[in-house]
Amino acid sequence: MLKREEKRNNNEIILVTSNEHKYMELNEIAKEYNISLKWVNIPKPEIQSDDLQDIVRFSAVVLYNQLKSPLIVEDSGLFIEALNGFPGPYTNYVRRTIGLEGVLKLMQGVKNRKAYFSTVMCYISESDLKIFEGRVYGKISSEIRGEGGFGFDPIFIPDGEDRTFAEMRIEEKNKYSHRSNAFKKFIDYYLYRKVS
Repeated sequence: MLKREEKRNNNEIILVTSNEHKYMELNEIAKEYNISLKWVNIPKPEIQSDDLQDIVRFSAVVLYNQLKSPLIVEDSGLFIEALNGFPGPYTNYVRRTIGLEGVLKLMQGVKNRKAYFSTVMCYISESDLKIFEGRVYGKISSEIRGEGGFGFDPIFIPDGEDRTFAEMRIEEKNKYSHRSNAFKKFIDYYLYRKVS
């Protein structure tokens, strides 16, 4: 039997993010599982940390105390092997400051283009706090490619592909993406392990 607070109409879940693209990607997956994803666009409190798990755990607890409703938050980072994992948890800051061109400049002449994207997602309710991680491995392209996507999508090529994330439709990106990987782990937990 589901706990009282977990009785929802249509399996509605709150996603707190200021990024509409993230909502659109996750909503595509949620619909497949008959889950209603409610987008709440409010500032997400963050701490400075080298660990994505610490960042999302802190955000989730503060937001839960504010909204008093089960929710998920996520944070993602691009980790480039030749740059010792940079920008990692500072991906958003790096995107806003030096941008795609800046990262490509740092990678000029670098043969090792290996990188991975990581998403860490936190689900919190009155009785639960669970972390889910998704990763996708690939490489940094030599140029900006594609009109779609957001963030570092135009310079990231997942393994098994010759296109950047920005050259893919949402449904195609979701087959590979770190964010969809983490979200599917959450859905598996939420739908199939909630019964007590």
